[in-house]
Amino acid sequence: MSKTLLEPYLFFAGRCEEALAFYGEALGASVSFLMRYSDSPEATSPGMLAPGFENKIMHATFHIAGNTLMASDGCDSNSRFEGFRLSLALPTKAETERAFAALSEGGSVQMPLSKTFWSPAFGMLTDQFGLGWMITLADEQQA
Repeated sequence: MSKTLLEPYLFFAGRCEEALAFYGEALGASVSFLMRYSDSPEATSPGMLAPGFENKIMHATFHIAGNTLMASDGCDSNSRFEGFRLSLALPTKAETERAFAALSEGGSVQMPLSKTFWSPAFGMLTDQFGLGWMITLADEQQA
């Protein structure tokens, strides 16, 4: 019996390779699959890709702490992340602080990491790629 999966698929508007490297450094993300448009067994339709996207990432699968995400450069440079955030819950205060600091580098903080009624440490930020994050300390014993 197969299971149903719901996995985020992120489009980085030509900056996917940079984003994967950033998440590798910031969160220990690891890439398990990567295919460029130029590696595709089938040619893309004429006019489908923006000029210069031939060697961009068509598809990548990557993992953060056992969670699977997928990513692409998309077909042009007009992708934007709106109407959602990724929520990352970490087990220790040190990991929570490190992830928040790393992800906010080059981005913007909407809510500094602080105590809330639901978590001893919670904050919101938008990273340098325009992707929104909610970072929380999941284990109150670690506060």
